[in-house]
Amino acid sequence: MAIYQSGVIFDQVDTQNPDCWTLDAYLKRGGYQALKKILTEKMSQDDVIAEVKTSGLRGRGGAGFPTGLKWSFMPRSFPGTKYVVCNTDEGEPGTFKDRDIIDFNPHAVIEGMIIGAYAMGAEAGYNYIHGEVFESYLRFEKALQEARHAGFLGKNILGSDFSFELFAHHGYGAYICGEETALLESLEGKKGQPRFKPPFPASYGLYGKPTTVNNTETFASVPFIIRDGGQAFADKGIPNSGGTKLFSVSGHVERPGNYEIPLGTPFKDLLAMCGGMRHGKKLKAVIPGGSSAPVLPADIMMQTNMDFDSISKAGSMLGSGAVIVMDEDVDMVKALERLSYFYFEESCGQCTPCREGTGWLYRIIHRITSGKGRPEDLALLESLGNNISGRTICALADAAVMPIQGVLKHFRAEFEHYIEHGKPMKEHRWC
Repeated sequence: MAIYQSGVIFDQVDTQNPDCWTLDAYLKRGGYQALKKILTEKMSQDDVIAEVKTSGLRGRGGAGFPTGLKWSFMPRSFPGTKYVVCNTDEGEPGTFKDRDIIDFNPHAVIEGMIIGAYAMGAEAGYNYIHGEVFESYLRFEKALQEARHAGFLGKNILGSDFSFELFAHHGYGAYICGEETALLESLEGKKGQPRFKPPFPASYGLYGKPTTVNNTETFASVPFIIRDGGQAFADKGIPNSGGTKLFSVSGHVERPGNYEIPLGTPFKDLLAMCGGMRHGKKLKAVIPGGSSAPVLPADIMMQTNMDFDSISKAGSMLGSGAVIVMDEDVDMVKALERLSYFYFEESCGQCTPCREGTGWLYRIIHRITSGKGRPEDLALLESLGNNISGRTICALADAAVMPIQGVLKHFRAEFEHYIEHGKPMKEHRWC
């Protein structure tokens, strides 16, 4: 798996070295210098949060919410326990960056969480790790043991009056637990279902206490920001999209893998880093931000930069940074059928529009690919999507609808050919 080392998380990380994840290797790369800076210079909570705000760091899990602003929501005057939680429940199809961070640079996440806890006055934290990457969970546990033994975790960290404990929690592979309130429910030992909001986690989170949840990549970016300054991080990206970003590139490219690049990098440059299209095929479409993001055709994608605003302007979203590349032979309707089945299967069933709607959407698309489609099915798909989006507790239903809307917008002719002829335009692959 390739790592393009021009960023902050994988800078100087030799992923070919089996010991690159260890504390010794991390210290040689300047690890825990940011934490030492905070404690020796006695930076205030406001100072740390201000630096994160200056960096322009936005959440790397999908929503893209400004991290410093999110941290500022934690109540200062709350007298009881507060928590920080890392969301490593990486279940979005096409996304595989967070597990590489845990495998190759876990101490960056640990240090980032410690800094976040200092800034928000939290006493304890949890890293909720996806259930299907058990080896990564064990790797993180070993890193936690190293950090505790070295005095970076526990009581009176590095001789200061700041104490913080951090634990790893192994999830069980439910996609819905990637939603932050469902994750908190699961941490509490309950069924992983999203909560009604408000109240938001900053006021009523884990065990009813103020809690902030951030993505793995978000926390791993924090040590650089504190060590080298928020402006240095911001300068690596562009306005409103500060820093670097890990993109998980999969599909029909020569070198699929994780690439850490400055936000604002043109997609065509990222494609070149991946060795271009596999077998010399032509690019047909790209899902730029994970399977829940609307698909974009090649002509639009090749003119688009990889940052929040550019991809939004193009009609999709940056999301988790999962870039799914599809060549000229892909059957877009069959690909959509597979995605629709995923969202149908992963709905927790709590909301009627999602529980019933995702299954209905899948069955319509399956009927079309089975050669039994009806002309009115396309209008029905659009109508159903409009009646599902925005009417559920969490965004899973929206995630199921957006891929359908994207394919209908840009590849409607393939649907129409299926309905008219009962088969695809040509012998396409579905993936």
